[in-house]
Amino acid sequence: MDKRPGPFAMLTPAQMTEAAEDAAFAKATGKPLKSFLLGITAGGYIALGFVFYVTSQVGAESMPWGVAKVLGGVVFSTGLALVVLTGAELFTGSTLNLTARASGRITWGQLFGNWTVVYFANFLGALVIVALIYFGGTWRQVDGGWGVVVLETSLAKVQYSFLEAFMLGILCNLMVCLAIWAAYSGRTTTDKILALTLPIALFVATGFEHSVANMFMLPLGMLIKDTAGAEYWTGTGLVESDFAALTWPSFLVDNLLPVTLGNIVGGGLMVGIMYWTIFRFLGTQQDS
Repeated sequence: MDKRPGPFAMLTPAQMTEAAEDAAFAKATGKPLKSFLLGITAGGYIALGFVFYVTSQVGAESMPWGVAKVLGGVVFSTGLALVVLTGAELFTGSTLNLTARASGRITWGQLFGNWTVVYFANFLGALVIVALIYFGGTWRQVDGGWGVVVLETSLAKVQYSFLEAFMLGILCNLMVCLAIWAAYSGRTTTDKILALTLPIALFVATGFEHSVANMFMLPLGMLIKDTAGAEYWTGTGLVESDFAALTWPSFLVDNLLPVTLGNIVGGGLMVGIMYWTIFRFLGTQQDS
C-alpha cells in the first residue's frame, strides 16, 4: 500500500521529522555562499517583523497590556512567515540541523560551519534594515514615539541577568522551532502560515529572547540613543542618561551571548533532538 501523503494531506509527525532532517542536511551540505545570501534575507525578514511589532506598540499604552503584546506577537510572525515561505536560512531555525548530525549525515565541521555563516549573515541582514529604518527617519514618526518604543524595548533587553537571558533564549527558540516544525506539516501557504503564527505570537507577547531579532532592535536602539540630539529627548520626554546601559558590550555580552546559547538549547535540543529521538531513533528501533 502506498503510504505517501496526498498532495494536500498533512504530514504525520514521523514524516515531519524526516522532512526536517532532510532540510537540515541540505542546509549543512549546501554552498556556503548560498547559505550566506539566504542568511542575509532571513536577518532582514526578522528585522522587518520587529519593525511591524514596534509600529503596533506605538500608542498601545491605552490598551490592556496583554492585548497589546499579543497584537505585537501576531504581527511579528510576518517575519518568520517570510523566512519559511522563501526558504531563507535563519540561525535559530538552523539549530535544528542537529538532527542531521545525530543521524551521522553531516559532520560537526559542516554543522558549525553552516551555523557560523548563517549567524553572521543574519546579523548583516538585520543591520541593513537598521540602516534603512534609521536613515529613512522611521524612528522619528509620531513625534519620535516610534523610536521611544525601540529605546525602551532595547533597554529592557540588556537588564536581564545572564541566567535570565539564557532561559528566555531557551523559551524563545523552543517556540520558534516548534513553529518551524509545525510548518513542515503543511502542504499549502495557508497551512504553513497558520501553523507558525500562534507559537511566534506566544514567544513575542511573553517577552522571550530571539538572538536574530535582537541583532536589529539593539543596534537600532543604540544608534538612536547616540545620535538623536537634545531636541529629540526634549520632545519625547525621555532622559538620555536613563539609557546609558545601551552599549555594544552590554548588547554582545549581556544579551546576545546568553540568548544565542539559549536559542541553541531550546531549538536544537528541546525540539530537534527530542523529536529526532522519538521518531527517528526510537522509531527505527521499533520498525526493526
